[in-house]
Amino acid sequence: MIAFFPLLFYCFIIITFINCGFYTYISRFSFSTSLQCGTKKDAGISVLVCAKNEEKNLLTLIPKLLAQDYRQFEIILINDHSEDDTLQVMQDFAAQNSLITIIDLKTKTGKKFGITKGILHAQYEHLLFTDADCIPQSKHWISEMAAQFSNEKQIILGYSGYSKIANSWLNKVIRFETLLTAMQYFGYAENKNPYMGVGRNLAYTKTLFKKSKGFESHAHLKPGDDDLFVNQNASKTNVAVCTTLESFTRSEPKKNWKAWFIQKRRHTGVAHHYRSKHQLQLGAFYASQFLFFLLFVSLVAINQQLILILSVFVIREIMVWLITSKAAIKLQEKELIPYILILEPFLVSIQMLIFITNILIKPRRWN
Repeated sequence: MIAFFPLLFYCFIIITFINCGFYTYISRFSFSTSLQCGTKKDAGISVLVCAKNEEKNLLTLIPKLLAQDYRQFEIILINDHSEDDTLQVMQDFAAQNSLITIIDLKTKTGKKFGITKGILHAQYEHLLFTDADCIPQSKHWISEMAAQFSNEKQIILGYSGYSKIANSWLNKVIRFETLLTAMQYFGYAENKNPYMGVGRNLAYTKTLFKKSKGFESHAHLKPGDDDLFVNQNASKTNVAVCTTLESFTRSEPKKNWKAWFIQKRRHTGVAHHYRSKHQLQLGAFYASQFLFFLLFVSLVAINQQLILILSVFVIREIMVWLITSKAAIKLQEKELIPYILILEPFLVSIQMLIFITNILIKPRRWN
């Protein structure tokens, strides 16, 4: 093993350099101070929520939507063949407020079909999406997201975090993974290389949806109504980001490892449908993360040039901590800062397990 030390060491240096390059690239979001602002502040907005068996969550969400401080908007609620009282909850609210329109799917099922139906019924050009279990964090959510639209900006990327659960390591992992993902898609967008958004807080125009034929190219896939749509339709100039605190939404996280693992398998299972350059960039980032820790452990085990190896390791860790901490502050995840350097290698190992599992075992269903 000692004979391979020079090769492993040079590989370690190269991988560290590559990984630091990626963090430098996405750090543009972490350290940016300017807020983009569009020109469509008074444009009408259609808020769309597709729900299946979400009666309890809708009882919380719908009042939050109705309380939004915005001049002109509508709420389109889509019932996707729910087996509980989801439709009844929708109807009860609609009977009391004319802002609400209900679409009850009768034939085809699925979120993509429901969203498509909702968009066709939308009376406004600008569309804002969230999920039934996702709550706007202020009454200015619509206005903050809507303000980013302009004649050029047709896709608005928002942030949606997860609620905190005390004394839960899983909760920290979920929130950290969400933070890291947001750092990437915001950072790429800031560098005019947008590649995804999350449907829990996403906006785009009806014109763009129709022009791109909506979800037609990936209609056979259950997931992808958000990230695949953005990946296929985002350009250097038509995307804006919205990271003001009042534009955030927040969801309830999974509470057991199995449920979260299945959820992440579903999310990562469509990444191979991204544009080739984004597959390469994201793959290189995650590979450099994994190899950085793997090579570090291997070199420490060889017990050669430990001071030099530790110095490289510490420099990289400080850089990652600073960039991630800055993003955590912007996205209201300051409680994660003390755990960043532990959470990162832990998450890397889980992501590698998910990657291997998706290759070896084809899921029978995505829930």
